[in-house]
Amino acid sequence: MGNGPVISAKNVSFSHGPRRVVKDLTLDFFPARHYVLAGPNGAGKSTVLDLIANLREPQSGEINLLGQPLKAYRPPELAKIIALAPQSSNFNFAFTVREVVRLGRKPHLGPFGRLSDLDHQIVEEVIAQLHLSHLANKSVTGLSGGEAQRVVLARTLAQNTPIVLLDEPTGNLDVAQALDFMETLRLLSEKGTLVVTVSHDLSLAATYAHEIIFLSDGNLVAAGPRESTLTPELLTKVFEAEAAVRKDDFTGGLTVSFRRPKRSDAAGS
Repeated sequence: MGNGPVISAKNVSFSHGPRRVVKDLTLDFFPARHYVLAGPNGAGKSTVLDLIANLREPQSGEINLLGQPLKAYRPPELAKIIALAPQSSNFNFAFTVREVVRLGRKPHLGPFGRLSDLDHQIVEEVIAQLHLSHLANKSVTGLSGGEAQRVVLARTLAQNTPIVLLDEPTGNLDVAQALDFMETLRLLSEKGTLVVTVSHDLSLAATYAHEIIFLSDGNLVAAGPRESTLTPELLTKVFEAEAAVRKDDFTGGLTVSFRRPKRSDAAGS
């Protein structure tokens, strides 16, 4: 994909009714990087993900993909470039886990819609990677929340695109699964994939992300390498809670801690 920005957003704004949830956003995303979008609830993180996935259209400004306007791409073209894992997915049909993961290969199928040997290989590799092999023939309607989340992630990775977008991918995963998946994303980015993740888990972001983008009330507050963005001053400003950041020798990353400011006892004053 070259060394220039893969996705460029310039002065992008979007509103839900009267509420402006993204305000004049200008950002560049480069290949071989893992970006984490962070900020409080309602900051506009998921909306930004939808905008760069072309699920929503900016009401002002423009988003470019590989040097062309994002809106110029037809959906079949875009599906070969961008894969999106939504925050949640309701399975309404009793497909097996393997059948759902195979849906990730749909953009790459030929005119007859048949999976090639390579398609089958990619599906089985992703199923194993997400520790779903023992569930491969089980109906997705009988899965736990964490298992269903891993199926969604597996389907996304099976799409095998140069850009991967994920909305709270570790929200339903246990500790070991979350660590495994974040490591998978880090390895993907190191092989050239652009990865953009929405996450509330700043400890995982501090360990696995290359860059962190902080949003608050639809505004871009800061963007850059985790070492320069994960500062107590910035975190306190974004989350309105006292923050501390320290090097974690155990994980090799940074550890973020919060506490609410102490309040005087009005009744006793």
